[in-house]
Amino acid sequence: MKNLRLKAARAAKDLSQQELADLVGVSRQTVNAIEKGDYNPTIRLCLAICRALDKTLDELFWEA
Repeated sequence: MKNLRLKAARAAKDLSQQELADLVGVSRQTVNAIEKGDYNPTIRLCLAICRALDKTLDELFWEA
């Protein structure tokens, strides 16, 4: 399932996939795969992304 919440949060911070990837220490391809729903990130990576985007796990990753 696509993660449109992550994509929207990244766009709201005016960050490219590459810039977010650099902030959390992964490749741009990893960020792209997460947004497309092709990759299930570790909890550590989820937390790093949440910190970079000032969001909670609930807001970005968990189903409502």
